[in-house]
Amino acid sequence: MPTVSLSPEVTAKYEVVIGLEVHVQLLTTTKAFCGCANHYGSAPNTNVCPVCLGLPGALPVLNRQAVEFASLTGLALNCKIRERSVFARKNYFYPDSPKGYQISQFDKPIAEHGWIDLLDTPTSDGSPKRIGVTRAHMEEDAGKSIHDGFADSATRTYVDLNRCGTPLVEIVSEPDMRTPDEAYEYLTRLKEILLFAGVSDCNMEEGSLRCDANVSIMPRGAKQFGTKVEVKNVNSFRYVRAALEYEIERQIEIVEAGGIIKQETRLWSQPEGRTFSMRSKEQAHDYRYFPEPDLPPLVVSEEWLAEIASTMPELPEARRKRMIAEYELAEQDAQTLTATREFADQFEEVARTAKSPRRVANLLLSELGGRLKAAGIELEHSPVSLRGIVQAADLMEEGKISSKQLKQLFDICFEKSEDFPTVYEREKPQQISDAGAIEALIDQVIEANPAQVAQYRGGKKTVAAFFVGQVMRASKGQANPALLNELVTKKLDG
Repeated sequence: MPTVSLSPEVTAKYEVVIGLEVHVQLLTTTKAFCGCANHYGSAPNTNVCPVCLGLPGALPVLNRQAVEFASLTGLALNCKIRERSVFARKNYFYPDSPKGYQISQFDKPIAEHGWIDLLDTPTSDGSPKRIGVTRAHMEEDAGKSIHDGFADSATRTYVDLNRCGTPLVEIVSEPDMRTPDEAYEYLTRLKEILLFAGVSDCNMEEGSLRCDANVSIMPRGAKQFGTKVEVKNVNSFRYVRAALEYEIERQIEIVEAGGIIKQETRLWSQPEGRTFSMRSKEQAHDYRYFPEPDLPPLVVSEEWLAEIASTMPELPEARRKRMIAEYELAEQDAQTLTATREFADQFEEVARTAKSPRRVANLLLSELGGRLKAAGIELEHSPVSLRGIVQAADLMEEGKISSKQLKQLFDICFEKSEDFPTVYEREKPQQISDAGAIEALIDQVIEANPAQVAQYRGGKKTVAAFFVGQVMRASKGQANPALLNELVTKKLDG
């Protein structure tokens, strides 16, 4: 299942309910409760100690930076930070959990009652759809099981405990999403916020951000949610969307055929394009939560919270609004320029020195961006630096080079792998801005093309472009475009 694509009439009968649980590794130097390095890629089982291995007599000590990053996460998600939160033991047995329990938070999490706005999903009144954040709580990560298959079909599992004790924040949404696209945007906005806040690198390939999706269906207009199915181990936002699309169709098919949805945990197989059952969850797992006896309650005082809040950088949506107002940017350009905090910082550093930040943005995103994409080059390896972009933008703003000349100069930059200032100094194209010189060229073109003059004066005003092109050719592309267009119209009308 699903065996066939469901008709719109069938899918319209049901409402989808989606909630997401996102685990985020915090970008601390050391682990949550010990001094071991919080570093991905080390040799297996080298970043371990008695504390993260849960050896007898070893006591956890809470990482202050982890608390600060968790608080920043909560604040960035508009959550209320609890002054007094409590750590608990979540008991379960798994090969990569050496203690037999996980230090987490249960009924008193550090942050709760927040929200994320979906900017691309407006409500009926035009405002962004708001997705509630139920809670964001601190916990430690487990280790990692590595399954190795062999040609003889035998499989061995290795356990790497380097990840044990890595500080996490688990962010639990309200079941407010109604489509896979909304889930995709929620995750995109969440990742963007976390990256700007600087609390995680959100690298899904390294497991820094992991998502579990809960999805159910119910007849449209019903008050009670349907049976929830959890989809785990989805390692990209695109796959989350695909898994949800599949799971929604699977559940509708079952219900339409008179079946019943089982509460279970399922895994997503990208090669097969489907989910498959991992384990039944018809009976809730009893984790036997109880307060962690080796850790006192965590108290984040008003003074400490204010100190943490003062380190909050400008978040993406606020930054976009400011850049639109300050630099007169188009909304789409502001979105692109704030794709990452680093890119936004780089742009603003040079834009403030330019005569026209808006022109810098246009050149960066169109002329430079198009060439980088065509060449398969990242910005950091661009032959044209951001300082070079500013110089080019200023020369255009002063009318010293035309857009055609700029394109030619950029072509040379990419051909010779040289920065713009070097190429400009060597090539030094001159733009003709002398009105008398341009008028003389226009007179020559008008005299040589009486038929086109008659067409223009007969009402076909678009012929003016012909004269502009002829004069530009005669000037070898050096005529000032704005002045040329003005003088051509003036001459033809005269």
